[in-house]
Order: sequence, then C-alpha cells, then structure tokens
Amino acid sequence: MPQPRVPVSSSPSASASFPNPACDRSSAALDRARERIVSCECCPRLRSYCGRVALEKRRAFRDETYWARPVPGFGDPRARLLIIGLAPAAHGANRTGRVFTGDGAGGSGDFLMAALHRAGFANIPTSHHPDDGLNLRDAYIAAAVRCAPPDNKPTAKEIANCLPHLEAEIDALPRVRVVVSLGRIAFEAYLRLLRRRTIVVHQRPEFGHGTAHHLPNGQTLIGCYHPSRQNTNTGRLTTRMMDEVFDRVRRELVL
Repeated sequence: MPQPRVPVSSSPSASASFPNPACDRSSAALDRARERIVSCECCPRLRSYCGRVALEKRRAFRDETYWARPVPGFGDPRARLLIIGLAPAAHGANRTGRVFTGDGAGGSGDFLMAALHRAGFANIPTSHHPDDGLNLRDAYIAAAVRCAPPDNKPTAKEIANCLPHLEAEIDALPRVRVVVSLGRIAFEAYLRLLRRRTIVVHQRPEFGHGTAHHLPNGQTLIGCYHPSRQNTNTGRLTTRMMDEVFDRVRRELVL
C-alpha cells in the first residue's frame, strides 16, 4: 500500500552541490534512526490506537490513506536548533507521517511553522502535507513520543520507550546547540535523556515559557508552551510569545 513520503532532511544546502562527508554521515544516521522509529512496536496501546484512528478516520480525510505508524523527526541534518514536541496528532502527523503537519489551518503545525518562518528557520509559514515544499534551515523537529496517544496523554512507560529514538536522532545531529521543548513533557523527556547519558545537571532546570538553561553538555535548553489550539486559542501562547522564544534561539546561536 503506498504511503506518504516522509523526508528526513528537508533543507537544501551547499551539500547538494559540493560533497560534505559530515552532512552525509548525519543523513545516513538519521535514515537509520528513521527506519527504527517507523518499525517500532514497543507500545501496543499506542499502535492499536493509531491503527483504529486510521480505519475510522475523520470525515474530511475519509479518502486518504493514513500513515498510522510511528513518526520520525524531520529537518536539516546540519541543524543547530532541535525542537522537541509532545507526540503526533491523531489526524495530523498520524495521517500525514510528518511531525506538526496536517492538523488544519491555524493548527499547531501552522502556528509553529509561521514562527520558524519569521525567524528564518523555515521557507514557508505553513505545514499541511509532506509534499507541500516545506524546508527547514538549521532546524530539526522531533517528538518525545512517536505515536499519537489517546487524549494526547502518553504514559510514563510509553515516554520511556520512545527515549532511545530521540537519543538516536540527537546522536545523528552533532551540531545541535539549542533545544526548544514544546511543553513540559518534552522538557522532562530531554532532561531524562541527559540522565540516561550520565550528564549531571546540579541545579535541576524548571520548565517555564521562555526560560533558558545552559547545560553541562554545551547545549541550551529553552522551555516553550506547546502551540496546541487550547493554548493559542485561549491566549496562553501568543504569536509574540512564540517569536520571543526564537529570538532567544537566534541570540544563543550567535554567542
């Protein structure tokens, strides 16, 4: 059965014209990580839910074939910015196969991509389907959990099961200097990964929107409210607040 194309690298760069061994190695490592993510069966509850959603579908997408598998990250293999979200949306990335893609006009994907576009990290301000021409520059987007969870609430065990996938993608992105966590779950998942790698953070970072923490591994962790409709429609997260986060990212990258 044909499946949507999910690009691992979606940023044109000089490597397209001139050989870049480091970029080639990173792309190959991301390919291997992607294969492991897509084939993962560690969480039966999530796999069952994703499959059921793909069969039942939403009326607007009844003629589409859902991805209905774990969703890998995507972006620039030479990224210095890593963005970590929560999990695929049931009728968004679980349908399209690309993170923050297809959850409707004005949804979390559009809100995030518009901010990235204004900051110069994305070439267009929307994210509707995998073949929409979206390219990320110097940025890569991943998730704490790779399957859509019921009610957007993964269990602690499911988050732990996905941690090796995030670790594999981070290992394949050696230039990352700034990590933006979209929500507390993503923030805690990244800190848990540091503990897994025996990186000791003596003063535990606290999640807060726009708070930045310089870590012993040389990376800066920045908290950001998740661009869910619940947050953006209620004003908990505004366009200005989102722009301030990526303004801070830009400042960190030039230090």
